[in-house]
Amino acid sequence: MKRAWQITCLAFAGLAIFWLVLSFGYPYKDRLGPGPGFFPVWLSLITGALALALLIQTTRAKSAPTDLTALMPEREGAMRILIILVSLVGCTALLDPLGFRISLFLFLFFLPFGLGMRTWWVMLIFAVAGSFGIFHAFYYWLKTPLPIGVFGI
Repeated sequence: MKRAWQITCLAFAGLAIFWLVLSFGYPYKDRLGPGPGFFPVWLSLITGALALALLIQTTRAKSAPTDLTALMPEREGAMRILIILVSLVGCTALLDPLGFRISLFLFLFFLPFGLGMRTWWVMLIFAVAGSFGIFHAFYYWLKTPLPIGVFGI
């Protein structure tokens, strides 16, 4: 089992190197700041570093984990993962018709509720500040085009 973990780590390190080489084909910076190559470069470097760290950890360990069921979440954890995935899909589906601010507001308001938080006024403040604050930062300061939606809000 230890060999499988090592092979997987090397595969991810190889993919990270491949992504890094491909990301050099995009400009790292442009006139407004970070260019299209900025995130791929850093994500591939982080992926490669984490893969190498896991490879070192696995190689140094006396034995690799053999019980793969320990990696699977329990029922409550699986439900939380499902709630997050459904919320992300719903937010993505609502981006064009409702716009960025409203869809992100709904996501940020209802996701904590789905995960067990019950203080509605904290969720409301977080959702308003998050959705409208992120929109303002990206749309006005970074000049990133975001969907406005049918309401024009």
